[in-house]
Amino acid sequence: MPKTTIRETLLRQRRRLPADQCMSLSLEIQSYLMALDLFREADTLALYSPVQNEVYTEALFAEARQQKKRIVYPRVCGDDLEFVEVVSRSDLVHGYFGVLEPGEGPRVDVGEIDLLVVPGVAFDRVGHRLGYGKGFYDRALRAAPQSCRLAGLCFDFQWMTALPYDAHDVRMHAVVTEAGCRYCEQSRQ
Repeated sequence: MPKTTIRETLLRQRRRLPADQCMSLSLEIQSYLMALDLFREADTLALYSPVQNEVYTEALFAEARQQKKRIVYPRVCGDDLEFVEVVSRSDLVHGYFGVLEPGEGPRVDVGEIDLLVVPGVAFDRVGHRLGYGKGFYDRALRAAPQSCRLAGLCFDFQWMTALPYDAHDVRMHAVVTEAGCRYCEQSRQ
């Protein structure tokens, strides 16, 4: 099945999720991630601001803040993402396509990020990710060092056996859904 068909089908399904169900499932997913060594051992954590019924990340922010982790969010800069440290969620302003992103703050090199939490339209068992098609995260993930752990968040209906992919695609180490954590079958290349 072509990427565009998969993307359209899953986005339509995700947009239909009732707000209360999206919130309750998001809390389960975040709880699973917070219980993992990936989260506990990370000193610097990159989160995203959810759009279009993506898995929420507010509980991750609150727990990371409580554990005194450094938290960064992506900000669109031309065709790329740059990561900026955020102390409070009030530091986020409407940016590219209306997505909340850091207004001001110190930029953080992607090489300093221990855990990069990644949104996606779909993920598969070997860690491939299908995004919105603009390539922002793809470029950022390619710049991440091998030491940076990558965790995709999605609802269980977005978990696929296999997705179409390109040779340059970067795979996740783990994908977390309301069904739990799935470590990807093959490690990142």
